Amino acid sequence: MLLPTDVKLFTGCATQYLAEDIADHYGQHLGKMEVLRFSDGEFQPEIKESVRGSFVFIIQSTAPPADNLMELLMMIDAVKRASADYIVAVIPYFGYARQDRKDRPRVGIAAKLVANLLTAAGADRVMTMDLHAGQIQGFFDIPLDHLNGSAIFLPYVKKQNWKNLCFASPDVGSVKRARIYAQYFNADMVICDKYRKKANEIAEMILIGGVEGKDVVLVDDMIDTGGTLCNASNLLMEKGAKSVRALCTHAVLSGKAYENIEKSALSELIVTNTIPLKQESKKIKVLSVGKLFAQAIRNTHEHKSINSLFLTQSI
Repeated sequence: MLLPTDVKLFTGCATQYLAEDIADHYGQHLGKMEVLRFSDGEFQPEIKESVRGSFVFIIQSTAPPADNLMELLMMIDAVKRASADYIVAVIPYFGYARQDRKDRPRVGIAAKLVANLLTAAGADRVMTMDLHAGQIQGFFDIPLDHLNGSAIFLPYVKKQNWKNLCFASPDVGSVKRARIYAQYFNADMVICDKYRKKANEIAEMILIGGVEGKDVVLVDDMIDTGGTLCNASNLLMEKGAKSVRALCTHAVLSGKAYENIEKSALSELIVTNTIPLKQESKKIKVLSVGKLFAQAIRNTHEHKSINSLFLTQSI
């Protein structure tokens, strides 16, 4: 069965800035919608134009607060009940992805729960970027397109005049990401191995590999409080690195993140705009994912592969 040709792009409140950039690169305006709010804080998204028989893309990152996820689910439900023919949830930052396994007794697996909620709400497909754990793709019983931040970061790194380049993983979980960057540039790679006593608190960190005289680039999917990256950058400089930068797709930046970054040995933190910055910093550079998502949306609608958008193999 052929999918409809009438494409509609909508956005929730959390990702208005990015959705406008995506729509601009796609070449059409965002669909009309508004959010009605009750005095007790309850809200109701309302689609203000017909979507009957349309191919609908709803753009919304699900970073906290939980209202962002709820708004996305309600928008999916609204267009489904308005007879949209095909619904794609475009989630640049997939919140709750860190809760991808039962690592302690009596805890839930929120990433799986969110996957179930999106399907139950009526999404036919999900498009996201740099999941915290790649295996989360298996939580979905509907198609999922997983874009890579490497398509944004690799061209940026290419343009820089960094000598004696070396890529570093700030923890064991990001080794695969760092290795792919190192292979792409035919550069060395090192690993910062950390031990946590509890969430967001590092007890100890050691370096595996040598970085003396190198321009080191740390690679990770997200930066939250900045503790891991900042400790890793300090350790790398102590071990003789010439400079330390970091590539992080999702700038969560909570707690004392900005203070930690300013005090750290990081000379630059390069992030994308999947999540809006809470404040500006001279050390933080933001790259847009708007063009990449616009092309992925176009390829999806035109039944084309999105593999051509990857500059290297899947991370």
